[in-house]
Amino acid sequence: MKKILLLLFVLASTYSIAQDSRIPLDTTIVTTNTVTIKGKEVPYTATTGMQPVYDDNGKTVASLYYTYYKRSDVKENSKRPLIMSFNGGPGSASVWMHIAYTGPQILKIDAEGNPTQPYGIKDNPYSVLDVADIVFINPVNTGYSRPVLAKGEKVDKKYFFGVNADAKYLAGWLTTFMTRNNRWLSPKYIIGESYGGTRVMQLANELQSNQWMYLNGVIMVSPADYKIIRSGASEDLAMNLPYFTATAWYHKMLPADLQEKDLEEILPAAELFSYNELLPAISKGGNISDTERNDVAEKMARFTGIKKRVLLQQNLEMKPSFFWKELLRDTSGKTLGRLDSRYLGIDREEIGTRPDYSPELTAWLHAFTPAMNYYTQNVLNFKTDVKYNMFGPVGSWDFENENARENLRKAMAQNPYLHLLVQSGYYDGATTYSVAKYTMGKIDPSGKLKNRMSFKGYRSGHMMYLRNEDLEKSNEDLRIFIKKSSENIGPAKY
Repeated sequence: MKKILLLLFVLASTYSIAQDSRIPLDTTIVTTNTVTIKGKEVPYTATTGMQPVYDDNGKTVASLYYTYYKRSDVKENSKRPLIMSFNGGPGSASVWMHIAYTGPQILKIDAEGNPTQPYGIKDNPYSVLDVADIVFINPVNTGYSRPVLAKGEKVDKKYFFGVNADAKYLAGWLTTFMTRNNRWLSPKYIIGESYGGTRVMQLANELQSNQWMYLNGVIMVSPADYKIIRSGASEDLAMNLPYFTATAWYHKMLPADLQEKDLEEILPAAELFSYNELLPAISKGGNISDTERNDVAEKMARFTGIKKRVLLQQNLEMKPSFFWKELLRDTSGKTLGRLDSRYLGIDREEIGTRPDYSPELTAWLHAFTPAMNYYTQNVLNFKTDVKYNMFGPVGSWDFENENARENLRKAMAQNPYLHLLVQSGYYDGATTYSVAKYTMGKIDPSGKLKNRMSFKGYRSGHMMYLRNEDLEKSNEDLRIFIKKSSENIGPAKY
């Protein structure tokens, strides 16, 4: 398709970006294009470039790389939703959802998400650009985004690289974006994947409380909840079991009576077992009776495909990393992927308690890195020699005073318009779908907000949209969620 360079605007500056002046601080490049979505042609503009981050005194402290897609045959912004999109890490660029999920162009992969050659991009026939405009934002040190430093100045890590600092500066950046692009009247949504789930929970309250920006929706894709993830708490150990069940089912390692059923038929029983039996058993520790321990181990073996003896040797406390190594140890000897356990790996040795590497991540970087570098330079026309950071240096992330769940609850309680959608893949072993469901209950312990909260599960992993069937389904779920929370919704009151 034909791309036309419309505008290149650069503001000169005496600052450098992390001792590198090859990217201007404030630049806008606009191209035009069309994409066919659900059989209909959608024209759009793609605005990409750098927008500054200002501190409380108006000083430029960073510049963020972004790409903003706007449907060009819709002139009225007040009824046109806007999605603000982040990935996670922390330290990950917005590349993943940008060129694989909601954007108008996606990378070339096979129907299950595996890399293919030649690399490249293609139209996304399921993009939500037909119903909403989208801006993809790269936090500091991801993509082309960098801190701005005067000569001899060092990066103030506390300003950028922590759960609260991150939300604060990004909220300010989004306020500037809204004003520059005349989007204050639009229904507004934020979407975040993985750590991005924590990020958007934080942002919902930060935007509302300190920028006076009220949202219609928060979308959490494979969210990481740091109140539980890798905490070693009983909940962390127990709530992963339904993921074990899903993965064992996929690899045909469950007992015959379970294996012959559809996946979504057996998951409710696994979820009930994890809440009602496994969690209490693990919580008792050494105080559990031998009878209960053996009974729970028997059921756990049935739901996981792992031998009862092996589970007892671990005191019922099986970590996902061990499961990835153990499930196929005595059959193919292959290991499972962490972020998507459909992927298989080959370790040096079959013994051990965790895989040597993550086969899914190496496959994804194989496909995404060339596609994104090609796309930014040759389609979006953003020319630079600076490296695009798929993952950037963010140091030791500061989780002090992390209260993301409560911040989202407060935002939802104070804003009757605000809805929540959680999307998870059943085969994601890093941020499991069952923990995501658990998190939803903890966000709203009273149950009074649950009519504005919804969950969607998919037969894939962390990036469920890499599987073509789920790319279509997950985008359609977004489309339905956006329409439900932005059209004919009446006044904001209880």
